[in-house]
Amino acid sequence: MHVVIMAGGRGTRLRPYTTALPKPLVPIGDSYAILEIVLHQLAARGFTHAILAINHLGSLIRAFVGDGQRFGLRVDYTEERVPLSTVGPLFGLLDRLPEHFLVMNGDILTDLDYADLLHTHMASGAPVTVATFQRSVKIDFGVLTVAEDRVVEFTEKPTLDYRVSMGVYGLSAKAVAGYPVGRPFGFDQLMLDLIGQGQYPADYPFEGHWLDIGRPEDYDEANRTFDDLRSTLLPATVGGAG
Repeated sequence: MHVVIMAGGRGTRLRPYTTALPKPLVPIGDSYAILEIVLHQLAARGFTHAILAINHLGSLIRAFVGDGQRFGLRVDYTEERVPLSTVGPLFGLLDRLPEHFLVMNGDILTDLDYADLLHTHMASGAPVTVATFQRSVKIDFGVLTVAEDRVVEFTEKPTLDYRVSMGVYGLSAKAVAGYPVGRPFGFDQLMLDLIGQGQYPADYPFEGHWLDIGRPEDYDEANRTFDDLRSTLLPATVGGAG
């Protein structure tokens, strides 16, 4: 099984932590980098080959991960000349990938079963299968619905429930075939293209642990809870887990 890990972002929202380190290498729990945890998880789920799409401080990622042997993986790299967003790096990789593969961000902490997601995608026939998570947001204001200058509905401080993309998805090569190599292209654009063509992505709902390390408060939360979640996030074969 193959995975492409997007690890080229600048992590501007996580500054100052990402001033000297790429976001996938920021430490969690003083013991592991985020990317290190991800690679151990992938190997434990049966993945054999990873391609890391790197750009910002990519030489540090190369030096840390190497050829992947210590993780039980074969790791190759693709280096962006210009930032290509979250899907653009795939356009030049299709000759190096199988028909179906996993794509994920390199800065998330989750106990998602990556292999089950990919197998579910392969059986679905969908162009993309998106791992999704239920989020609730409390609105601290009264919310109005206005029609023709009149308030027709009022809700005091509602809670909005919605599903969000976890940044992990199964992908079929045909979904990204035909796009020009070197074109910056985001996951949001791909989703809108597919929906517009009537090729609807599949949903893979997940209810376990998921944290996107995108903001300083998320990073603080990851460090605060890591010791309690260590045995959940790390395979038992990794030192200190279990």
